[in-house]
Amino acid sequence: MIDFYYWPTPNGWKVSIMLEECGLDYRTIPLNIGKGEQFRPEFLAISPNNRMPAIIDHDVEDAADAGPLPIFESGAILMHLAEKTGQFLPRSLRGRKELREWLFWQVGNLGPMAGQLSHFVNYAPGEHPYSLERYANEYQRCLGVLERRLEGRDYLLGDDYTIADIAAWPWVLIAKPLGQPLDDFPRVTCWRQAIKERPAVQRGVDLGKQYRRQAPPDEDERRILFGQKAGR
Repeated sequence: MIDFYYWPTPNGWKVSIMLEECGLDYRTIPLNIGKGEQFRPEFLAISPNNRMPAIIDHDVEDAADAGPLPIFESGAILMHLAEKTGQFLPRSLRGRKELREWLFWQVGNLGPMAGQLSHFVNYAPGEHPYSLERYANEYQRCLGVLERRLEGRDYLLGDDYTIADIAAWPWVLIAKPLGQPLDDFPRVTCWRQAIKERPAVQRGVDLGKQYRRQAPPDEDERRILFGQKAGR
C-alpha cells in the first residue's frame, strides 16, 4: 500500500497518473495547500520542502532497508515507482540516460517556467507585464523544445511511453488556461492528445477533482501559498 499526499495540480497529477498506470494500491490523503496543511509537522517529516506530492511506500522489498519508505519530489517519486514496478522505464543504457535528461529537463525547465507563468496569469494581484512576458516566452520556448524533440517520435524517448512523458504532460495539458495556444506546435498537440486518451491518465487527472479551485485565492490563502520565508 502507498500513502499518497495529494492536491489536484500538475505536479500532483504526475504521481496520480503513474499510480493509475502501474495499477498500484494507494490511499489518497488530500493535502489542502490553500489552508496550509503542507506545514503540518507530520507532513514536513515526509516532505521537508513543504510541497506535495509525497508518498510513503509501505511495501518495500529491501532486506537492508525494511519499513515504510517516504519519498518527496515528483521526479524522485516517478523514478521510485518505475523501478519498483519495472514499468515506463527504458532498459538500455542510452535509454536510461535519455530518461534522466528529459525528466530533469521537466523538473528544471518546463515545470518551473509554467508554474511561474501560472502565478502571474492566475494569482498575482495587479499588473506585471515584464514578469508575464518573461515567463510566457520561457514557457513557449519549452514547448518549442518539446516540438523539436517529438520530430519522428511518438513519445519523448521514441516509440515507448515513459515517466518522461508522464512528468511533462500535465504542464502541457494546461497550456490554454495559461494563454498559450498550441497551434504552432502540431507534434506537441498530437502527443498531448494521445496521452490524454489513456484511461489511466484520465483517472489520474480526475482524482480529487472536487477539490479544484473554483475562484481566485483570498488574501489569507495568498499569504499561505506565496508568503513563505525561511521561518515558514
